[in-house]
Amino acid sequence: MGFVIAVDGPAASGKGTIASRLAAHYGLPMLDTGLLYRAVGVRLLDAGGDLDDPAAAEAAARGLDLAELERPEVRTRAAGEAASRVAVHPGVRSALFDLQREFAGQQDGAVLDGRDIGTVIAPEARAKLYVTASAEVRADRRWKQLTGQGENVTFEEILADIRKRDERDGGRKDAPMTQAVDAILLDTSEMTISQAFDAALRIVETARAR
Repeated sequence: MGFVIAVDGPAASGKGTIASRLAAHYGLPMLDTGLLYRAVGVRLLDAGGDLDDPAAAEAAARGLDLAELERPEVRTRAAGEAASRVAVHPGVRSALFDLQREFAGQQDGAVLDGRDIGTVIAPEARAKLYVTASAEVRADRRWKQLTGQGENVTFEEILADIRKRDERDGGRKDAPMTQAVDAILLDTSEMTISQAFDAALRIVETARAR
C-alpha cells in the first residue's frame, strides 16, 4: 500500500474540501466515500425502496455503479439524509468495503474521506486526520451550500439535520463515526478554507517525515 491519507469527520466539517486539496497537492487519487452511501440511498429511493430495509439497502449497494457518484442528485439534502440511514446497515457497509479497500490499496497511495477511513477502511494509513467543527458552523456551511444550489431550506432545519446525523453516525453499532486513536484532530470552526488546508498539510507532512 502506498501513502494513504485518511480524512474522517462529521458532515460539513470541511473534510471533503481538505481531502480534495490534499489529493491535488500530492497528485493522488481521491475518493469521497460519503458519495457511495449517498448514491446507494438515491438508488434505493429511485426504486421506491425503504431506506430502513437492510436487505433492500444491501441490494442497492451491491448493484452500485461508480458512474452514479456523478449524478447531481447525490449532493442534495435528501441524499445526505438517505446516506446516513442506509449506512447503519452492516450489509451496506460490507458491500462497499472491498471497493474502498481496493481504492486505498493503489500503488502510489490515495486520499479517502469519510467517517470510518482511519478506523475501519484503512487503519494502516500513514496520515490520519479527524476534521470537525461546531454543529452551528457546520449547519451554516451546509445551509449556504444548499441554498446556493436552489434548495428552499432554513438554517434551523439544517442544524436539526446535522445533529440527527451526528447522533446516528456516531451511535451505529457497525463502524461508528469516531476519531481513530492515532488521528490528529483538526477543528475548522474558526478557520478559513486556506487556513484549514494549511493546517492539514502540516499534519500530513509530519506524518510523511516519520
